[in-house]
Amino acid sequence: MGAAAQFSKERVFRGFLFWFCFWGLLSLTCAGRLSVSKQNLEVHKHLNRLNKPAVKSIQSPDGDIIDCVHISKQPAFDHPFLKDHKIQMKPSYSPESLFDENKVSEKPKERVNPITQLWHQNGVCSEGTIPVRRTKKEDVLRASSVKRYGRKKHRSVPLPRSADPDLINQSGHQHAIAYVEGGKFYGAKATINVWEPKVQNSNEFSLSQLWILGGSFGQDLNSIEAGWQVSPDLYGDNNTRLFTYWTSDAYQATGCYNLLCSGFIQINSQIAMGASISPVSGFHNPQYDISITIWKNCKLYGSMIVSDESTWFPFLELLSRTTFFMKFFNIAPFCPQ
Repeated sequence: MGAAAQFSKERVFRGFLFWFCFWGLLSLTCAGRLSVSKQNLEVHKHLNRLNKPAVKSIQSPDGDIIDCVHISKQPAFDHPFLKDHKIQMKPSYSPESLFDENKVSEKPKERVNPITQLWHQNGVCSEGTIPVRRTKKEDVLRASSVKRYGRKKHRSVPLPRSADPDLINQSGHQHAIAYVEGGKFYGAKATINVWEPKVQNSNEFSLSQLWILGGSFGQDLNSIEAGWQVSPDLYGDNNTRLFTYWTSDAYQATGCYNLLCSGFIQINSQIAMGASISPVSGFHNPQYDISITIWKNCKLYGSMIVSDESTWFPFLELLSRTTFFMKFFNIAPFCPQ
């Protein structure tokens, strides 16, 4: 009788333990599914914010989809400050206008190797629209979070005077810098040779850019950047891509790449920010470059020309430091580029 009672108790206990574990696993499974479902919903909403209705879509050979979006529907106008903004299609002042008188009798020089983007092979966007690289779900999922997608990781910016000017190793970064500071600067221009450097891991990137900095190197750092980059983490491949970036608080809460948040207002219908550049330079092969000009508009807009085409940047005060910055990034120490 005692043995039977003991067996019965063990049976009840095992049954209780079974159902406890079953419901625990079921709860974890449901919680996991709810978490994934919540993430998918968050990603879907973010994609809807970024990917505006297209007048026309173009399939690029590299797998990108370029949407021709009406100029007034671009992501920049999601910002409440730009709700009633009137788009200025032509700058009130251009650095090139300083030399107009000297250029009257000169014939314009034709570029031997004009830079093009891969998507141009399959179509163009019409006037009144701008080309926008469509953001895919997998692009967002590669980021640490939906909120951090399209933003740089917060890292300190190197002080050129505090280290060897040829190479600065900081947080895994390798830098080659040419810079100028002091006095008043109203703009800068750089002609950048376009290459396709190889990166070893998906969390590495390589870039060459024109970099305008203002403020101190603390929390008030302002930055406008433009150039080319290879960034598998951001784009999902190793293509060389045209990019822009901005921040007004040292890469903390403001700023983003390209048109992934409100900031840049694009007016050009030919160039897509974040799209692949092709062809690129090679050893013992033709060389290709892009010219980038950033200057202060008299109406306190920061105005930028990329490859002789215009993109506007609103709301930034004049920046005091001009840096031409070639940056090569590698997480692993002592890995050669």
